[in-house]
Amino acid sequence: MIKVLLAEDMHMVRGALVALLNLESDIEVVAEVSTGDQILPAAKAAHPDVAIIDIDLPGKDGLSAAIEIHESLPDVHTLILTSLGRPGTVRRALDAKVNGFLLKDAPSDKLANAVRSVAIGRRVIDSELALAAWETDDCPLTPREIEILSLAARGRTVSDIASELFLSAGTVRNYLAAVVTKLNARNRVHAIRIATEAEWL
Repeated sequence: MIKVLLAEDMHMVRGALVALLNLESDIEVVAEVSTGDQILPAAKAAHPDVAIIDIDLPGKDGLSAAIEIHESLPDVHTLILTSLGRPGTVRRALDAKVNGFLLKDAPSDKLANAVRSVAIGRRVIDSELALAAWETDDCPLTPREIEILSLAARGRTVSDIASELFLSAGTVRNYLAAVVTKLNARNRVHAIRIATEAEWL
């Protein structure tokens, strides 16, 4: 039996996905959450084989949560769902080493098969999303740099980011300085604009 954690903030969508997955004889949803901040604690409690994560979640976004899972629970595989196949987002997902990346409107049997493949260590990327990734420039930023820049773009201060990610303020400032340098930006605000326009955030 493949144990699944499902993170989706829209209640009707989450309910439908849980119902569909539980119809599969070899898949069981053992935990469901509605925000990104709940994912890691729920994964630690439920020990799923696969975490299915919506990319756009309140609180912590899906990719940041996936990075946390890979760092803290390397045995848990991650499958990201998205409604938009933006090239920058696809590159971020690939750089974050997620195990699977699917469009939300994929047929239900495709989702179940993706869960099975991801559970045994295979990588599953929707063909449309893979094509979008090949058609864009590589993002020079690491997943952690993007995570920190995303928080800065949402108006978080250096101390807020440091507290949220359990880093020192100096480390956060170093990451932001590295981002500005890599993007050849004039300052942090300019770096956010460059990354947003390139769809890396």
